[in-house]
Amino acid sequence: MALVAGFVLATGAVFGQEGFIVAIVGAAGLCTYLYTSGPSLPLRAMHARRVSELEHPLLFRLVRELSTAARQPMPAIYVSPTDAPNSFATGHNPAHAAVCCTQGLLDRLDERELRAVLGHELAHIHSRDTLVSSVAGAVGAVIVGLAGFGYLLGFGDGGSRRSRVVDAMLSVLAPIAGGIIRLGVSRTAEYRADHDGALLTGDPPSLIRALRKTAAGVVTAPLPPDPDIAVHAHAMVVSPFREGERYARAFRIHPPLEERVRRLESLTD
Repeated sequence: MALVAGFVLATGAVFGQEGFIVAIVGAAGLCTYLYTSGPSLPLRAMHARRVSELEHPLLFRLVRELSTAARQPMPAIYVSPTDAPNSFATGHNPAHAAVCCTQGLLDRLDERELRAVLGHELAHIHSRDTLVSSVAGAVGAVIVGLAGFGYLLGFGDGGSRRSRVVDAMLSVLAPIAGGIIRLGVSRTAEYRADHDGALLTGDPPSLIRALRKTAAGVVTAPLPPDPDIAVHAHAMVVSPFREGERYARAFRIHPPLEERVRRLESLTD
């Protein structure tokens, strides 16, 4: 947020005192947007819908049991209709948080594996990782959103030129957005969530199976390489893109799966 605000202020300063004053207002408004809207952006990107206990009784029961065991508030529960298996958590703090599972994840995992993944996501919430993650994703979304100016730059020559301009801008902006997200989101947070989630559920082997099933499911049913989704990929339990897909490298934050498995296996020794 400081980098974004600094860029806005520096740009405004070029236009003198009046420009700097306008930039101060703009930077304050932008930072407010990043903080307040950050948690909702990944839910929107995944077309997630808040569900009721009548619709998903198992999901509610597992989240309630784990939240009670951790002595933490129960988060809101969302389901994304996509067949790509994955999950993520978002929110400013445990009292204002949400957990989202895709339909593909719910279809592929058994109860113990689903419980293990939910433990991982709740660990992110309890350690406040979701605050950093949501703001980092919002910053990335703003940067990638600048590619929309490509439509203005190519307005006179039809859709094909607009598409080329947008693609060219994304090829520059996506690595910048990915770099800023990596500055804010550490791989250590993922290892810690694996560790704390496994301790919360008391079932590291189920989390290992869930991670492997989810990673295998991504190979057969990855998320579309959409920049609106890519900027939130770091929040998901495993990378949602196949190796080599567009944006996969720029937004790949997750540590190697086998290293995560190795660390989880050490908890059972």
